[in-house]
Amino acid sequence: MTQTSPGSGRKAPKINWHDKHRESLTPGQRAADAVRNVMGSWPFVMGFVGFMVVWAILNSSGKGWDPYPFILLNLFLSMLAGLQGAILLIAAKRQDAIAASLAQHDFETDTAARKDIEMLLEINNRQLAMIAELQRALADTRRY
Repeated sequence: MTQTSPGSGRKAPKINWHDKHRESLTPGQRAADAVRNVMGSWPFVMGFVGFMVVWAILNSSGKGWDPYPFILLNLFLSMLAGLQGAILLIAAKRQDAIAASLAQHDFETDTAARKDIEMLLEINNRQLAMIAELQRALADTRRY
């Protein structure tokens, strides 16, 4: 879809930057975003707390595979924390790159808009000069 810039007759493409960027993501980047979105949600936190409570109950009552102080659970939590930290850093790095790209895109859009606005102001100034000239000519003809 395109739109015509006022006064120029040129077509300016309507680009949805986010869709264009999403299409360029690698599978690893998509996976990092998906994991970040899941890990940063309340359902994940509540589910994880529920998992730890169930683990503690199952291993505290009777013959469990990981008796108190739950050393196996601590090992899994440590591994999860290490992986989660790395994944969140990857996602944060990507978010910084997205912010930089968006800033560049905004700058380019603003520059193009500024040129169009300057052109419109120039046209407006010429029209104002023409109106003033016509008013003078009309005033001159009314004198006679």
